[in-house]
Amino acid sequence: MGKTIAEKIFEAHLVDEPFGDVSVLRLDRVFCHEITTPTAIQDLVARGKDRVFDPDKIKAVIDHVTPAKDSKTAMQGKILRDWANRHGIRDFFDIGQNGVCHAIFPEKGFVRPGFTIIMGDSHTCTHGAFGAFAAGVGTTDLEVGILKGVCTFKTPQTYKIDIVGTLKPGVYAKDIILKVIQELTVNGATNMVIEFAGNVVDQMNMDQRMTLANMAVEAGATSGICLPDMTTVNYLWEFIKDEYASKEAALKAFSKFSSDPDAVYAKTKTIDVSDLCPLSTFGYKPDNVKPVSEMAGTKVDQVYIGSCTNGRLEDLRIAAQILKGNKISSHVRGIVSPATPEIYSKALDEGIIKIFMDAGFCVTNPTCGACLGMSNGVLAEGEVAAATTNRNFNGRMGKGGMVHLMSPATAAATAIKGEIANSNLYLN
Repeated sequence: MGKTIAEKIFEAHLVDEPFGDVSVLRLDRVFCHEITTPTAIQDLVARGKDRVFDPDKIKAVIDHVTPAKDSKTAMQGKILRDWANRHGIRDFFDIGQNGVCHAIFPEKGFVRPGFTIIMGDSHTCTHGAFGAFAAGVGTTDLEVGILKGVCTFKTPQTYKIDIVGTLKPGVYAKDIILKVIQELTVNGATNMVIEFAGNVVDQMNMDQRMTLANMAVEAGATSGICLPDMTTVNYLWEFIKDEYASKEAALKAFSKFSSDPDAVYAKTKTIDVSDLCPLSTFGYKPDNVKPVSEMAGTKVDQVYIGSCTNGRLEDLRIAAQILKGNKISSHVRGIVSPATPEIYSKALDEGIIKIFMDAGFCVTNPTCGACLGMSNGVLAEGEVAAATTNRNFNGRMGKGGMVHLMSPATAAATAIKGEIANSNLYLN
């Protein structure tokens, strides 16, 4: 009987099976940021266990409130900064070099096919785009991961989603994942791994695959995974070229973590996206999804383009196509946050930042702040935001605020019109 990619990764990293379906796995990476990690650090210190299992396998960043907005967030950054210095964690990205964790860590080449990765952040599943098992964990698991380099998981079942067809112009990976969540519901893949497959996924670049994997957790999944292929190799090549004789050799090595043709899945679903149109959420659940055309006329106060879902260079390019030569509505606050310094720099070189500024957007440093209502774009009670982020929970971007999730193209069009609107890239 064949095995899924998740089963193969678990088998390759298995340390112990203390109970029936419970596996203790060796970790390849532990990612850390300043919101969830300081609590783990302080507890380890209090227990007399202020150690790390391997400083080279721990990567840390200050990204949620950056620069610090008050004494509390400054202290969170200080705890993480001092800890990284104390333990010789070289890959620590402080103010000026920092970016959104789920964008900067792949950008630096820290994610590889077959890896096991944890972080105290639910959207750690983003890294599954590379054929890794990556999961968000709580404080206790994070502490154990930091100290011992292991983590305990239930052996996962896999839900295979085949995404097939041909996308219409103006329809993007964000629209696809919103469609997937709508069909599965927010509980549809609970405690499972979603394996994204099909010709549409095969044709996606890594940025697009990261958008898919990023929101697997919104369907309840522990992780979202795409199978590694030459697209994966090409993205990683500058980081792995000294390890393999050729790209073909790298692909052969990575392919051992592909699912077998006769692998057994707990569930399967095929979604044909040929007739898919741009989508937006409504209400307060990520599976509350409608075509943008049905949301037309919904007034917004703020448009936010950024986050670990859609703050990459391709996302900014798409939004800039819509914004070029246009001004945003007079009653809309437009905010854009490139996800990393490298993305920001390239957007500057390409003239994208100027397009955003000429349109009336405020351009901020890389940060997660607005996405979870912590800084750089918090909503007032009763305000409405159109956002390229990943959650529309009640109060997510500010107490009493409403968030509508959508693609960068739709967000840009919405900013211009002042109400939810399809972009001119979409052809009915």
